[in-house]
Amino acid sequence: MCILYLADPAAAGEWRDYLSTLAPELEFRQWPDIGNPAEVLYILAWEPLADLAEQFRNLRVLYAAGAGVDQFDLAQLPDQVSLVRLVDLSMADIMAEYVLLSVLALHRDILTYQEDQRSGRWQPRPIVHASQRRVGVMGVGNLGRAALDRLQPLGFKLSGWNRSLKNVPGGRCYVGLEQLEHFLGQCDILVNMLPLTPETNGILNAARFRCLPHGAGFINVGRGAHVIEQDLLDALNAGQVGGAVLDVLVQEPPSPQSPFWKHPRILLTPHVASDVQIEGGVAVIVENLRREREGLPILNVVDRSKGY
Repeated sequence: MCILYLADPAAAGEWRDYLSTLAPELEFRQWPDIGNPAEVLYILAWEPLADLAEQFRNLRVLYAAGAGVDQFDLAQLPDQVSLVRLVDLSMADIMAEYVLLSVLALHRDILTYQEDQRSGRWQPRPIVHASQRRVGVMGVGNLGRAALDRLQPLGFKLSGWNRSLKNVPGGRCYVGLEQLEHFLGQCDILVNMLPLTPETNGILNAARFRCLPHGAGFINVGRGAHVIEQDLLDALNAGQVGGAVLDVLVQEPPSPQSPFWKHPRILLTPHVASDVQIEGGVAVIVENLRREREGLPILNVVDRSKGY
């Protein structure tokens, strides 16, 4: 049996080394050298193949090489093939670090002080205690919960919004669209960590930004398509949103003319909040091989009815 690698060529050697050490029974092949396609039981890919079902008839598991799975058309995936996210503790920790950094940057007015520095102003501003700042996380999955756990010891007032009820440490979980506006209304800093599905595409628009307290901060580590970008720019220019930390955009990288590059109220990073860590990803694959041998359910399978 073998696994076919269709992700970043620069990282192929490291994936091969880890897999050969921890799962020597699993032959590693790198696209386009697929060999006998009937022997390919697993694929590790960033993007789907158009003829995947026809070419690899014995395929069991498609492992997503990125944090999200919205690039895969679940309707085109054969029923017998599981789509699996390579989410592990190290990936969640890295994401939580980025969220913590971003929340603190907005909480302590770093964007404003950057403007002051560029303008030659020395102007201290009042410090707001963390216990007086309300931070809300949209999407309380593995990554969202890790971010909340990292924020809790600092004393922020925490809440979450999710499709189903989840535990929010020291705070409340709002559920469903009927509670979304209420949730947004008490977010001094809003963190988007939702998966991208047809239901969440464009969920953050002008109406939703108006629900936030005036001057609220916004952090997007989900997907660019969650946000109607012109609506966010309008909210920033009007002061309804006081500042934004954006790690994802609809177009990555943005065009040279994009206002995101030089907007004074935006901190922009190039989709680096988190990524699949090779050692952790291999650990998920190895654990799933063990579970298959023992007839147990494998880990991190995407629920096709939910899209994540």
